[in-house]
Amino acid sequence: MLARTIRPIALLLLIFALLHPAGAEAQGRRLIRDAEIEDTIRAYAAPIFQQAGLQPQGIDIYLIQDRSLNAFVSGGRKIFIHTGLLTRAESPLQVIGVIAHETGHIIGGHLVGRRQEMKNAQITTWASYVLGIGAAIASGQPGAGVAIISGGQDLALKGLLAYSRGQEQAADQAGVRLLDANGMSARGLLDFMRILEGQEILLSSNQDPYLRTHPLTQDRIAFLKDVVQKSRFSNSPEPPVLVAAHARMRAKLIGFLQPLPRVFRYFPDTDNSVAGRYARAIAYYRRPNLRKALPLIDGLLSDFPTDPFFHELKGQMLFENGRLAEALPAYEAAVELRPRSALLRLGLAQVQIELNDPQLNDSAAENLEILLQREPSNSFAWRLSATAYGRRGDKGMTALSLAEYALARGSLGEARQQSVRAQKILAEYSPAWLRAQDVENLAQRRQKKRKQ
Repeated sequence: MLARTIRPIALLLLIFALLHPAGAEAQGRRLIRDAEIEDTIRAYAAPIFQQAGLQPQGIDIYLIQDRSLNAFVSGGRKIFIHTGLLTRAESPLQVIGVIAHETGHIIGGHLVGRRQEMKNAQITTWASYVLGIGAAIASGQPGAGVAIISGGQDLALKGLLAYSRGQEQAADQAGVRLLDANGMSARGLLDFMRILEGQEILLSSNQDPYLRTHPLTQDRIAFLKDVVQKSRFSNSPEPPVLVAAHARMRAKLIGFLQPLPRVFRYFPDTDNSVAGRYARAIAYYRRPNLRKALPLIDGLLSDFPTDPFFHELKGQMLFENGRLAEALPAYEAAVELRPRSALLRLGLAQVQIELNDPQLNDSAAENLEILLQREPSNSFAWRLSATAYGRRGDKGMTALSLAEYALARGSLGEARQQSVRAQKILAEYSPAWLRAQDVENLAQRRQKKRKQ
């Protein structure tokens, strides 16, 4: 009886994992932000999105700090990528191939279909319960009811898995078309599938989640092999700029996220490549040992004085070791070289505010205003903005910033309180006053939705 009572629960968990990978895989995981890595992923993805008829800026890309291989689409136009996939990928084309596949899910409307298929599976399961109970009562034989219930569950599961495999094949086909339209090889996607192919014999608990949420079949691999054999782009060299960016991205992720002994095994002192020096600079900074970290980053800046991300890393090293005055010019240089980067402006604004110099306050507020136009839900930026406005004595904008900060964090009661306060101070019908009204109404609607 124990096995039979557990079985429906296991089925529901499997349905949830297949149909809502964001919930199953992202929940409880740490999202990370990095200007350079996000720029690299955007450079990979933009041609794919454009070829698919999607606005690149209309697709949200999130990085999940997790060593496993996984990437998935959720919430319509949100792509989540595990850092483990990025560090395991040996070439840009492997990541680009995965992005093309996930884009295939988006343009195929598979998320909507998955939700409907889940409903169908649930209906089949519950119908089997009703029929099974009825059969048991009518016949006086509990075994008959169990057989019907089990059969209904098996039917629901088989239908769901078949649907998911069909979606994966369709996404492969769409992804290959997008790659081919951009003159890119599908070899990277095939290589990634071969990495997963070796995991099929592992128990589910040991498999990478990509394999569990993206069923792998020999038909899919055979299809990709055939594409690679026939495509005129299969032997096209990867753009050197993307190869260099990929090496730096992997070095940065390994340097920040891997245990320090492993970083130095990956990138020993004999490795004088840009990626090797980059990873070791990060590792020494983490140790912390600025005596070794700073010469490495200064050497990279000597070779690449116009690289904004090397300036950013130097600023971060100095800032987090309490050397704020020295960190300021490094962040200023980074923003000057990459003025459209919201995250670089955020770093600069934080240094400016932490220095608590009245002469820097206006510049900090300006940086925050620019980045919040691009990232209006950045809660940390709103908190800094409240500090900047508070130091300027602007109580209305301080209250509005606190309201936005609370809204972004989901503190809806506080968001309403601060937005009402802002409306009492700000000039009536001014843009800021109207926004305060919007925040109040939005927080109120979300509160009602929570109670439903």
